[in-house]
Amino acid sequence: MTSNRTISTAAEAAAMPQFPESYWLDSTRIPTYPKLDRDITVDVAIVGGGITGITTAYLLTKQGLKTAVVDAGRILRGTTGSTTAKITAQHDLIYDEYITHFGEEKARLYYEANNEALQLIKKLAADHNIECQLLEQDAYVYTSDANYIRQIEAEYRAYEKLGIPGSLVDKTPLPFETKAAVIMKDQAQYNPVPFLVALAEEVVRGGGQIFELSTVVGAKTGSTCTVNTQDGPKITCRHVVSASHYPFNDRKGFYFAKLHVERSYAMAVKTEKSYPGGMYISAEKPARSLRSVLVNGEPMVIVSGEGHKTGQGTATHRYYENLQKFGEETFGIREIAYRWSAQDVFTLDHMPYIGRELADTPNLYIATGFRKWGMTSSVVAAMLNTKLILGEATPYEDVFTPQRFQANPSIQTLVSENANVAGNLIAGKFDMTFRQPEELQKGEGGVVKVNGKRTGAFRDNEGRLHLVDTTCKHMGCEVNWNDAEKTWDCPCHGSRYSYEGDVIEGPAKQPLAKVELETAR
Repeated sequence: MTSNRTISTAAEAAAMPQFPESYWLDSTRIPTYPKLDRDITVDVAIVGGGITGITTAYLLTKQGLKTAVVDAGRILRGTTGSTTAKITAQHDLIYDEYITHFGEEKARLYYEANNEALQLIKKLAADHNIECQLLEQDAYVYTSDANYIRQIEAEYRAYEKLGIPGSLVDKTPLPFETKAAVIMKDQAQYNPVPFLVALAEEVVRGGGQIFELSTVVGAKTGSTCTVNTQDGPKITCRHVVSASHYPFNDRKGFYFAKLHVERSYAMAVKTEKSYPGGMYISAEKPARSLRSVLVNGEPMVIVSGEGHKTGQGTATHRYYENLQKFGEETFGIREIAYRWSAQDVFTLDHMPYIGRELADTPNLYIATGFRKWGMTSSVVAAMLNTKLILGEATPYEDVFTPQRFQANPSIQTLVSENANVAGNLIAGKFDMTFRQPEELQKGEGGVVKVNGKRTGAFRDNEGRLHLVDTTCKHMGCEVNWNDAEKTWDCPCHGSRYSYEGDVIEGPAKQPLAKVELETAR
């Protein structure tokens, strides 16, 4: 699909788009699929229609298994459609950390798994002749701060230990001074949406099924599994894969206590200076990430980074403004064509959870905790879970097993993360606001008091007031207003709702309760 956007005039050059919209989603027509309206029987039910779910279905369908992908919304509209789409095994500065916590062998296997994922994406794009802007690039982690040089050097030494092709430099092609950078050679970038649209079509062509607007609320496991949906229809199957980003059954494995969720931000900009090539991310925080992209055939740059725990960022427009400032200082911005944000899940030890979810349930599989690097990690998950379902040996099973508990750093992280959740739960219950609904201007949202009760309010551009109960339907925390996205976000486990209260991202499955306008009078 060709965007109907036009290049702005000089007077409008650096204007921020009013509403968030991902270029990837706007670039491609995504087919729609039916809602699950009847009971079905398949070999494998896959919960979640992002890159993990679609790729898993593709691989299993090619092996002759009957698959069904079930998504609570529309496929590819979650994190997959809001990524920066770097296909790389360079996941920030991680290999020195992984050697320390997991040992050289598992760190090496992590790299090899993600490199296999990169090669598989390249192969599938070539095999199916998919036009998705796939372009090989070197990946850089750089620093402009002398305090980070030792970390960069330690990461390069880890590359040498693990046999990762790379190099250590002090200067980069970027138009500002850098102190050091570690390079991973021959990585790639692409547009994931046309790539996955093509794989989804292959799934259906191979006899697989895809269902949208069908929320899974639980699964009964055993030698035969039953996946239950919110509206009643069931899927009977031999295997269940949770590919829903945040596990749909997080309470059973206590994943609500082992995961936390963060948001990050991106914008596609037309620049004054030409882009030098390569993919970049800063070692220092808040992160600054760069890559090129073609928008309607015109070269632009994706500037991304910032980040905060979901529901805990204040004045969220500020994150976009910080990226805009960085882009302006680095390349000069003539136009901001798109802006969007993404949601990412982190595990206790920063290694993804992929594989059999529970020790006593061998046919229930999970894929989560990609730590902002889902383009390869999701494909690793698809390959690994496919192997497990087929009963084939894989050297990666022990690396990613969700059943592990790495004492260092997991114990410290477990304590701090759950203290954070508890603090937000208590703070939300005692949050006092004296603002009234009538104080909100058009396009403004926030927490107000209605009949003495904490209530979420948003006044749309027509002046209509939308009131919701701010108690999250997942575990009872109080949601906060996200002014940049016009959403209600939970600070405890990352559920997100529209201003009308509808679920945008889980783990919540039910919408926020509406507060009738009459109660505000």
